[in-house]
Amino acid sequence: MTEKNDQETHNDNEPDYHGRDQELDSALGYYINDMLMESPRELCPDSDQEGDEPTAQEDEETKAAFVEMKKKKKKKALMEFRCRVEDAIVGNYLLGKPSRKLCRDESLRQKEQLKEITLWGVPLLPSKGHKGTDAVLLKFLRARDFKTTDAFEMLRRTLKWRKEYRADEILEEELGGRDLDNVVCIKSRDKEGHPLCYTVYGPFKDKELYEKTFGSEAKRQQFLRWRIQFIEKGIKKLNFKRGVDSMVQITDLKNSPGPDFKELRSLSSKTLLLLQENYPELIQKNIVINAPLWYYVLHVLRSRFLSHRTKKKFVFARPQKVTKTLLKFIEPEELPVQYGGLKREQDEDFTPEDKVSQIIVKGNTTNYIKIPVAEGGLTMVWDLTVVGWDVLYKEEFVPDDEGSYKILLQDKKRLQGEGVRNSFYLSEPGKIIISLENWNFKNRRVLYRYKAKPTIPIYLTNR
Repeated sequence: MTEKNDQETHNDNEPDYHGRDQELDSALGYYINDMLMESPRELCPDSDQEGDEPTAQEDEETKAAFVEMKKKKKKKALMEFRCRVEDAIVGNYLLGKPSRKLCRDESLRQKEQLKEITLWGVPLLPSKGHKGTDAVLLKFLRARDFKTTDAFEMLRRTLKWRKEYRADEILEEELGGRDLDNVVCIKSRDKEGHPLCYTVYGPFKDKELYEKTFGSEAKRQQFLRWRIQFIEKGIKKLNFKRGVDSMVQITDLKNSPGPDFKELRSLSSKTLLLLQENYPELIQKNIVINAPLWYYVLHVLRSRFLSHRTKKKFVFARPQKVTKTLLKFIEPEELPVQYGGLKREQDEDFTPEDKVSQIIVKGNTTNYIKIPVAEGGLTMVWDLTVVGWDVLYKEEFVPDDEGSYKILLQDKKRLQGEGVRNSFYLSEPGKIIISLENWNFKNRRVLYRYKAKPTIPIYLTNR
């Protein structure tokens, strides 16, 4: 095949993001009003809906044999893929056939250079023996259902795209600026160690910021590049040698611009397609919280362009189920307080190592948390959050000495969507009693922690 024909084949295989984007925008424009009239229950999946449940119990022996057969098939596919990648690198055709016009010295130089090729910081040449190489190759195999030829073509397209897009240089660029500091962040990890990448679209409701970010084609392309830069930053948090080789993406759509803001909608779809085609299996889960009804319409339309594996990664949480859903994947001490967790920025009182306890307050009952205070001269600090909210909350200090008075720390108030952080200096032993009155029919889960801190009274320090 000539170089020209090879280039033509390459162009045919390239994903047409622009065409898909236009088709998606057109479809949304025609159908969004009609679909908004559909039942919200049909459009909005429940927060805990992650996939179909098994339909029947298989015989254990048959099931074990089936699992073993799949393992052998996957192992065989990986071995074939390794050999194919090795041959392509050593033969200098991984990125396409080299030009015949090159002199012998230049051709040899390219061959040696290709042997050092990496993806996401991991060498691709299997014979180098890097422990992360198989982890990277498996991502392409999984994305293509362990079809070696398809996985190989996907890898080639990804490497060509990265070269054209200058993706390896993107971390060195100044993109976004301070205006977008509140839009994305990488905070802590989930229960399995995956980095948590948050994207918050609420700030774009500000018209000035929206125009500044999406007002021209050049600005929109810069925003897209900034989004890819954020993904590359997340990849730096991964460890392909030790198993944590994917991240969790959390998208918060609270107060986000509506469907009429087509620039943001279009770029979000384009980013998702770029991730699917060039960052396979790097997103372990895609959690969308506080999604308005129009977003579910968009997702239904957009799903036509997504692979089955990509669609299965989505988890949706309506506003009333955000905390419950996120706590399935994230420990309370790692979940930001604005989402119902206990994590606060620059926390001087607690660390992630501080133990978190929980109680269940049944419907139409009152339960109590008792924090013991063994001696005076301490400041007790406590942290509390309620999953589901909507309970009545009260705090008081009860001294051990019957001759002392009780101290009301917090009169009864209704907790709705906010956590509690409080502290109190104790001059004598006793206990802090927190009462939680659940006047709902459903149970409420309460997460809390506390610790004592030695304190010198102010009147002593002022002497």
